[in-house]
Parts: sequence; C-alpha cells; structure tokens
Amino acid sequence: MCGIIGYVGNKEVVPVLINGLRKLEYRGYDSAGITVLNKNKLILHRCAGKLINLEQELQKFLIRGKIGLGHTRWATHGKPTRENAHPHTDCKGNFVVVHNGIIENYLTLRKKLVKEGHKFNSDTDTEVIAHLIEKYFKGDLLKATQRAVKDLKGSYALGVISTLYPGKIVAARHGSPLIVGISEKENFIASDVSAILAYTKKVISLEDGETAILDFKGVKFFNSCDREIHKNSRTIEWDPMMAEKGGYKHFMLKEICEQADVVRDTLRGRICLEKGGVFLEEEIGWKKEEIDEISRIFIVACGTSYHSGLIGKYVLEDFAKIPCEVDLASEFRYRNPLLRKGDLVVVVTQSGETADTLAALREAKKKKVKTLAICNVMDSSIAQECDYVVYTRCGLEVGVASTKAFMGQLVVLYLLGLYFAKFRKSLSILRIKQIISALLELPVKIEKTIEMQDIIRDYAHRFFRKSDFLYLGRNVNYPIALEGALKLKEIAYIHAEGYAAGEMKHGPIALIDENMPILVIANQGKVYDKILSNIKEVKARDGIVIVLATKGDRKIAKEVEDVFYLPKTLEILTPFLNVIPLQFLAYYIALKRGCDVDQPRNLAKSVTVE
Repeated sequence: MCGIIGYVGNKEVVPVLINGLRKLEYRGYDSAGITVLNKNKLILHRCAGKLINLEQELQKFLIRGKIGLGHTRWATHGKPTRENAHPHTDCKGNFVVVHNGIIENYLTLRKKLVKEGHKFNSDTDTEVIAHLIEKYFKGDLLKATQRAVKDLKGSYALGVISTLYPGKIVAARHGSPLIVGISEKENFIASDVSAILAYTKKVISLEDGETAILDFKGVKFFNSCDREIHKNSRTIEWDPMMAEKGGYKHFMLKEICEQADVVRDTLRGRICLEKGGVFLEEEIGWKKEEIDEISRIFIVACGTSYHSGLIGKYVLEDFAKIPCEVDLASEFRYRNPLLRKGDLVVVVTQSGETADTLAALREAKKKKVKTLAICNVMDSSIAQECDYVVYTRCGLEVGVASTKAFMGQLVVLYLLGLYFAKFRKSLSILRIKQIISALLELPVKIEKTIEMQDIIRDYAHRFFRKSDFLYLGRNVNYPIALEGALKLKEIAYIHAEGYAAGEMKHGPIALIDENMPILVIANQGKVYDKILSNIKEVKARDGIVIVLATKGDRKIAKEVEDVFYLPKTLEILTPFLNVIPLQFLAYYIALKRGCDVDQPRNLAKSVTVE
C-alpha cells in the first residue's frame, strides 16, 4: 500500500504535494519522493525513511513549478532505499512515474526491456512502467501509457508526467484506488480524498481499466477500450480527519473493512489456479531437497500473531504433513528449546520489531537452524535478521488492536502450507486446486460478511453491559475463540476467555449462568456434531448462546435463537470468515462503552520492550 498525490494548476506545487503526502503517510512510510516539472525540466527528490526526511532535504532547495507528483512508499519489491523510492524514470529521464500496487510480471518485462537496451536503476517492479512508456511513446503521453498498461499483470494506480508532454498528468488505475480531484484552474490525482480535501471536495473515482489526462483547464476520462467517456463528480462532506480514515469513525473499523483487499493483495502473484500451485520462489527459493529436509517447524509469536501461528500449526500439519509446535515468543528462549538440524523456526510479527519475538529469533539463530519471518514491515529488524522472509501486504495498520495484519498472516501461513505440500506431494493436485480455488473466492465472501455487521452491532447493544464472556471453538477455530476473547479484552476492557469447546466441562462450565454470553463457532464440518453437544450443555445451564454458523444450516436454528450465518467455504478456511464478526463485536461493544478504540489503555502498537 502506497500513497500517490499529483497536482496541475496555478499554485506552487511543492507545498501541495508535501501537504498531501502528510495525509497519505499512513499508507506507507518506508520512503518518499516528489517530482516537479519546471520549464520542461524534471526535478526529482527522493529519501528513504519517513516523510520528514524528504521535507528536510527540500528545505535546502528553492523548487518552483505548477505541476508535479508525490509518493510515499510501503515497500513490496526492493528494500526501502533512496534508489527504490518513487518517482521512477526511464533511461533518459523524460518520463516519470509514481505507482501504488504490485506488477506480477515485472521480472519478465524487465528481462525483455534489458535485452532491448533499457537500463534500470532500482529493484522495484514500478520502474518497468517508466521504461514501457518510453518504449511506446510516439508523441502522445496518454496513448503511450494506455499501451504500456496493457502489458501489465497485477494491480496499479499510476501518475505519469513527461518533459516531452508538458503541462499534463496522465493517470491510470486497475485494482488499486485512485481518485481525481476537480477544482477551478487546478486538478489533482490522489490515492484517497484525505490528500486533497484542503483544496477541493469535488472528486471522481477512476474505475478498473480507466485512464485520465489532466491539465489546469480540466480532465478527460477514457474507458478500458481507450474511448473517451463522461464521468460525474461527487462532493465529499467529510472533515479532514474523517477523510484520513477513509470516512470511517475509527482506524480499527476501517482496517476490519479492508480485509478483503488484504487477502487479494497478499495472494496476488503468489497463487495460480491454472498452474495448480503456490509460488514463493522469489521470497524463499528453496529446492525440493531443502523442503524435504525440514523435519519440524516451530512457530514463534506474541499476542494476535501467536493466534495466527496456532492456526498455522493446523494448516502446516494438514497440508505439508510436517510436525509443528507453536510457542509464545516470551517463553521460547527461556525453556531452552531443543532445536536440531532439519528444524525450521517461523517467526510471525506485524511490526518486525517485537522485542520478545526478536529475542526468540536470535535464540534460534544461535542454534544454527533455518529461520523464516512472516512480517508486514519491510526491512524491519526481524525481516533483516531472518534467513528468509515472506511479507504480508496489509499496508500500515494504525489501530493498536490488530485486525487486518492477522488476516494477512493467515494468508501467508496457508500459502506456506500449500507451497510445502506442492514439493512434498503431501496433498493431491486435485486437493491443492480445490484449496486454491476456495482461497481466491475468499475476498468476495469476506465482503459479504462485512456487509452484515449491523447484526453484530445489535448483539453489541444487547450485551455491552455484561462483565464476562466465554468464546468456544474446536479444531482450526479454537484459535479464533482465543482471538475473539483477546479483542474484547483489548478494546472493551471486559473479561473474556477463549476455550477449546471440548475443555468446557473441565472447568469453565462452572462459570456458566443466565448472565454469561457464550460465543460458539459452529461451522459445518467434522466437529459440527461435537459443537452441537457443547451448545446443548450450555443451554442446559441457562447460558446466553450466540452462534457463528454456516449459511443454509437449518439444524442450528432449532437449537439457538441468536445465529450469525457466514458464507460457506472449506472447513479449513473458516477462520478467515469467523474472525470478522468477533472483531466487529469487540469494536461495537467498546464503542457502546465509550472506550478509546484505536488506542486502548496500557497498550502499544509495537511492543519493543520485554
């Protein structure tokens, strides 16, 4: 996830770009850059790190111009360095591009362009776009861009300017957000409205496959067939802070609702139904013999990441048939883990800076075993110290209570399981294709689940005064019970416990009475009948039962009044859907209780002390 801002008009462009990038920094802060077109000369400044580094550099120069582009980066291809920061140019510096998204076929395109004589200066996927536009330019920047994007596979939101076509910005979009801002004698492009709300409230959203060309006089739009079209503008009524949150009341709510895109982005370029496989060679690159040598896997993490690791154990053992242990990072090194040759330690972390997880990683490296990180922040401490890293593609997560980062971690763990299974032949090709197909269907099912949040809000309004909650799940959804309880504790400050449902009669059943809500995960599958028995045990003791069930399940309706129906998917994939209503429940209960949802008391986003 990156942030794009573009301006053409009668104002000095640098302040507009910097103000816009400040609003977009939540989308990425690995590096930042701007380009300004002045008298047919491109002025380019880029810096690694946060936006403040770029601002300090720009103070040394007087840069004039009325047209330019800005970018703040969340690194996916190439480390967060000055060379990899946007904007990117072609061989001669005539064309400059900013990009948000992932170009899946960039390596193929890059090899072809190098053979044709193009020289590259970065490790990014984005730079190929500038060279493609250079290749296809025949005097018309719009047509060159429209031709170039037809070669791209993946997602993109683009802003392009050129010394050979001054006074114009070309924009293009597929799979990544991009809006056009309209005002008198000035126009804008941006990743979201927060970047331009100080200048205009009139916007037009580009749709997939569309392009636009802007100058200070106006904007023209073109469809995927490159025919000019008319588009109506809309007026944004948000205040600036609301715009930064995309119109949502809180970052946590925004991040819950972004989870379908997280799944899409983290899968993109790593999975292919037609080829029947998962492709992590670029990130891992292990040969079959190396994968066959893995005898045990240790997953090490903290908090919500630990819960994703628990699900990972079920998945890796089911898919890859490799024994797997899961450890709390804060306990791992103190128990003197018996690591040996053939072991793989997988550390799971959103920030890549969690102190306990970093210490556990160093303990594993001392014992000379192979290490792999699942991480959301490129070039973080853990990402640098691990032998291998597979990145989630969640973008910046602002809410302290993790939601979309958990979703991204699950995606990578499932991909890892399928990747190992492909080489170990521990799953049939038919089964692998079935799981891949179901994974590709998940984003739409997640969106349908999010659309039903009003049902969960009603439950929150009914039960927000309760002082204790119990969450029950079995098999792969036991960790989801733990995660649901953790969310309620984190942001609503209510005592909650997650249990494996079969353990209820070994203690927790003593707590059940007519005042305690019990959240039960009861998807159809091999443990369904067992869960039904647990529900009957709760009801016999007058407990308040709320059930997450599979759409079309008529049997459960005979047992329980409060049922939240989820779209049907493979049993092994149900955690992706079950976690969403539990996140919403914690959010709406916290809201009703007047809690600080995004910054709950006593907690921090990244725990960098032991």
